[in-house]
Amino acid sequence: MVEENHLTWHEGKVTKHDRETLKKHKGAVLWFTGLSGSGKSTISVELEKVLHGLNVHTYRLDGDNVRHGLNRDLGFADKDRVENIRRIGEVSRLFVDAGIVTLTAFISPFQRDRDMVRSLFQDGEFIEIYVKASLEACEARDPKGLYKKVRNGEISQFTGIDSPYEAPASAEIVVDTEKQTVVEAVEMIVGYLKMNGYLA
Repeated sequence: MVEENHLTWHEGKVTKHDRETLKKHKGAVLWFTGLSGSGKSTISVELEKVLHGLNVHTYRLDGDNVRHGLNRDLGFADKDRVENIRRIGEVSRLFVDAGIVTLTAFISPFQRDRDMVRSLFQDGEFIEIYVKASLEACEARDPKGLYKKVRNGEISQFTGIDSPYEAPASAEIVVDTEKQTVVEAVEMIVGYLKMNGYLA
């Protein structure tokens, strides 16, 4: 492991502002958090499609997708969940520095970890989106069959069942997928981005 006192940050000649000016919009991370089955991935996929249609440069980081590569060495113990979110936070920071609107869909169950990621960004660059749905609703949907596996004893340390989920206390956006459709959720988020000057 390299000691930090031997590292020097090498400044470039193209700034984040330069990249945002070229793209004609601001970079930011849209951090979707919520229980498994709440709708995080579904909404982020549809939102990215809409933003792309508005000529917004985007990239989507999804919990399962990232665990196929970057985080494939991590399990689901609390310490692994913390490291999972730390890595995603750092990757998201790089994307935002590139002027990209980055959509991340991760359960990210612990408030302290989401706060840690928020601290990596300048004010306004981290937009927390709480995708709200009751455990009962998520379990009834069970799109990946995970809740069924939990109830059959095939999976342990599952968020909302035998591992806690800490709902955001003050998310920038709250989407209630028991009351709102995917289209309504996307419209709400796009409206927030326009109203707050992220999009041209």
